[in-house]
Amino acid sequence: MINKFVPDMETALAGLNDGATILMGGFGSVGQPVQLVDHIADMGLKNLTLIANNAGAAFGGMTKLLQTGAIGKVVCSYPRSSNSTVFIDLYREGKIQLELVPQGTLAERIRAASAGIPAFFTPTGAGTQLGAGKETREINGRLCVLETAIHADFAVLEAWEADRWGNLTYKLSGQNFNPIMAGAAAVTVVQTQHVRELGEIHPDAVKTPGIYVDRVIHVPYGDPTL
Repeated sequence: MINKFVPDMETALAGLNDGATILMGGFGSVGQPVQLVDHIADMGLKNLTLIANNAGAAFGGMTKLLQTGAIGKVVCSYPRSSNSTVFIDLYREGKIQLELVPQGTLAERIRAASAGIPAFFTPTGAGTQLGAGKETREINGRLCVLETAIHADFAVLEAWEADRWGNLTYKLSGQNFNPIMAGAAAVTVVQTQHVRELGEIHPDAVKTPGIYVDRVIHVPYGDPTL
């Protein structure tokens, strides 16, 4: 019987080691798997590469992880957030690396990995510092740069609903980077707010099929104990 639910955070994140590359869902704090990230922060890991839309808000989650010194590099679109100076302080002190990627390019690089596309050309960033050193080609009269797919060792995501096969739904703007990240990692771990029986989630409502999901942990909304 297929059952991808796991009993605790330790099991959910088993195999996550120093030097790993992690895709983290969320747009700001919306859709971010805060409890999973908090647990990673408590694992004492080092030299992680974090790939996300932003580099943390004012507290908790990603910011807590940055404060532990676990992150050696961040790949993101928005390294600065309102009322958060943690990443900026680390960057100015030379304690962390940054790869800045335009948001649409970041999303497409992740989606490309999920779709098995090794690279693609885009006009975004062409002729700017973000395109420096990258292969270029003129396509239909526009200068384009070659961007490579982003693969990761782990993806940590947040879902609204999940069944034991790992089929997922997302609520409203929680459907941000989470769906495209699910297929771009060797191991995909999901925290879900609600558990559904098989068949309760209509096939048309499934946004991430369970084939892309390895482990699921139930984290009810607002539960601080997990």
